[in-house]
Amino acid sequence: MKNKLNVFLLIAIFALFHASGYAQNKVVKGTIKDATGLPIPGVNVLVKGSQNGVSTDLDGSYSINVATGNVLVYSFIGFKKQEVTVGAATVYNVVLKEEDNSLEEVVVVGYGTKKKKDLTGSIVSVNADEIASRPVVNAVQAMQGKVAGVDVASSERPGTVGAITIRGARSISASNAPLYVVDGIPLNTRLVTDPSTGKISVDANSGGIDFLNPTDIETIDVLKDASATAIYGSRGANGVVIVTTKKGKNGKFTLNYDTSLMTETIHENAPMMTAGEYIEFRRWGRYYSNPSAFPKGDAPTIENDKLIFLASADPSAWANIEKGWRDANGNLTTTWDGSKVATTDWTKFVSRTGITQQHTIGVSGGTEKMKGYGSFGYLDNTGTLFGQSYVRYSGTANVDITPTKWFSMGVSLNTSYGINEYGQSNVGRTAVTSSTGIYATARTNLPYAVPYDSNGNRIDSPGGDSTIRTPVDEYKLSQDQRITLRAFGSLYAQFDLGAISSKLDGFKYRINFGPDLTSYRDGVYLDGKSAIRSGTSFASLAKEQTISYTLDNLLLYNKTFGNHTFGGTLLMSQTEYHNENSSMSANDIKNPENKWNALTPANVTLAGYSSGLTDTGLLSYMGRVNYSYADKYLFTASGRYDGASQLASENRWAFFPSASAAWVINREKFLENVTWINQLKMRIGYGETGNAAVPAYATQPPLVGIVYPNGSGVVNNTSLGNVDLGWERTAQFNYGIDFSMFNNRVSGALDYFTSKTTDLLLKSSVPTVIGVKDTYQNVGETEGHGVELTLNTVNVTSKDFEWTTNISASYQQSKIVSLQNGKFDDINNNLFIGNSQNVIYGFQSNGIWKPEDATEMAKFNAADRFKYFFFW
Repeated sequence: MKNKLNVFLLIAIFALFHASGYAQNKVVKGTIKDATGLPIPGVNVLVKGSQNGVSTDLDGSYSINVATGNVLVYSFIGFKKQEVTVGAATVYNVVLKEEDNSLEEVVVVGYGTKKKKDLTGSIVSVNADEIASRPVVNAVQAMQGKVAGVDVASSERPGTVGAITIRGARSISASNAPLYVVDGIPLNTRLVTDPSTGKISVDANSGGIDFLNPTDIETIDVLKDASATAIYGSRGANGVVIVTTKKGKNGKFTLNYDTSLMTETIHENAPMMTAGEYIEFRRWGRYYSNPSAFPKGDAPTIENDKLIFLASADPSAWANIEKGWRDANGNLTTTWDGSKVATTDWTKFVSRTGITQQHTIGVSGGTEKMKGYGSFGYLDNTGTLFGQSYVRYSGTANVDITPTKWFSMGVSLNTSYGINEYGQSNVGRTAVTSSTGIYATARTNLPYAVPYDSNGNRIDSPGGDSTIRTPVDEYKLSQDQRITLRAFGSLYAQFDLGAISSKLDGFKYRINFGPDLTSYRDGVYLDGKSAIRSGTSFASLAKEQTISYTLDNLLLYNKTFGNHTFGGTLLMSQTEYHNENSSMSANDIKNPENKWNALTPANVTLAGYSSGLTDTGLLSYMGRVNYSYADKYLFTASGRYDGASQLASENRWAFFPSASAAWVINREKFLENVTWINQLKMRIGYGETGNAAVPAYATQPPLVGIVYPNGSGVVNNTSLGNVDLGWERTAQFNYGIDFSMFNNRVSGALDYFTSKTTDLLLKSSVPTVIGVKDTYQNVGETEGHGVELTLNTVNVTSKDFEWTTNISASYQQSKIVSLQNGKFDDINNNLFIGNSQNVIYGFQSNGIWKPEDATEMAKFNAADRFKYFFFW
């Protein structure tokens, strides 16, 4: 009996403890919101000291099984971590506060990253929120007005981007375009030469970042001073634009949809003459061309007007002019009233309201070991001019995998397919009328002429002048269709050597590989009635195929010993670029429906054809060291050794050093109690960069024949190859101050820089008697300086409203120091010592006639001096 009682007591005690254990576990629920009251999905809710955790769903709710006394840790990127001890309650709602990371933001500096507060060079970032703050169609527009010292030219034509210069133009003949780096891989470009000016620029069909969907961009970091750009050596001579696309993040997979719609119209600020004003202008012009045959402009006659305005050539235009000679009853008189003549605004026949819509759907998510991001984008940009449009399909896929502590790898793939209806093209132009596009053609048409005759038929030459063609329905008569397919990849593998062996703690090895493939096709068709043709049709077809890659091998080191932090980077980089292009053209296309698709001997006689091949390469070695003491004194130094294939073999290699330092003043003891200063940092830097941005084979004579005017023979080159061609070098100093105050409510940077460029890659003229006209030489020098200010303020911030201000301002001045012949002006090419490259050269004006100058103007006219200002 006693034994049975003991067994019963043991069972009762065990059951009691078992029941007690069950009582300690319970389900805790809640909702996580931000300071504005919005739920936060994807928040990690973890039981402290364990692997037990969940994530909040789309409405910020969570549910987790915990025991009383456990501590729940709530964490999410961009918010301060918060802990709650579980008590008797079963519902725990938490409000997470945003973390002020303005000084902790990570900035891409080239082959690595740094915290914003640790920068020693002049670098400015544009993040995803700033890009999304306004609708933009390409990554270049996303920088416009956001970065001091970066000039982005506007481009109204859909599918094209404006030129970018960073801290002004330094080179005269060579390219001034910056280097673009996407996900750690520099983009390779093909350079083309303007045959009329000799100016080198980046081929619009290669090397840009316009193929990227702005919605897929995480940050754009612009490296401006040479101490920062020298890490890219020759490729960073004109500044560096580093684009980082979005990557997957820890947490639940999320689905995002982004869309925008915007409209555009042309606002013309330059007023045009009315028909009456223009008619009077033409009369004066004819009078001064032959005063004995024509009366003055203020004493016209119908007979003379018929001669001046080709009455028989275009009866419809003359009928409009004749209105000025008729009275209220419609009878012809000898009194002229120009206000009765109707004015034709030709721009209304070529312009419209442009509509742009973009749609992007993206998915993101991942775990500690695998993260992914993918998106698909669609852009439809209808231009403000008829015949101009751009449609782009884009896709992005980014995957990062970390299977072990010592190894990680990832791939980023960006693809795009763009169809650009360019509009009126200068390719195939034969008409006398010359313009930069259909809008300029319309602006220069005759305001007194009319588009249609009395039967409603289109008048091909308004005003009866055969050199002037109508722009009406031009989009039906001309087409320039450009199609680009581009695929760009960035692949990496990284080994944490310290995780393999403690003796290698701090060392990492990384390999980057970036293939870049582009297929481009340009088809042009011009009907014989096009405004830029003279009666016969024209078609052309051009194709390009580009394959390039960059392979980087990197050894990285980072280690902290007490207050000392050391960093190092060693790089060996190889770049190869291969481009093949071909084109053909023909006149008198028999079947307009064929356009450029049947340029065969059976259909047409080819008017021209060509093909080309471009191969370039770059081999580089680079080393960089970083040092920081107590996050107070910062130092960075780098050296890069580059070899460019397009330069002469003996001058192909060059070394580019840089060094920069920073002093974080607010960390000194005399400011440690000044709470209103969050950061005050002084920077100084020096760097040298090189420019090899000349076309491939500039050291070799091209096989292009020219015929002398006297017919004496043919020479096999028009440009002389320079076998001694070397690097163009730029040395730059930068002085800067970074500041952040009042709990980071006011922040910004002030920079002053000077630069000096020597051994310019200048296309110089040579005596033509030797059979050539020009050659590239390392001659000349330019210099410049400037001031840049970036100011950001948080004016108002509350639960329901936030007001911020961003100001970017810069002043730049550059001048030519010397040219081919030393300190002598080159008037033929508008290059003047002591002035910038783009000065306007011409006659200096004494001013504009004003009403108070009427007496003086009468004397001037009486002397017939006004005739020198008319050209007929």
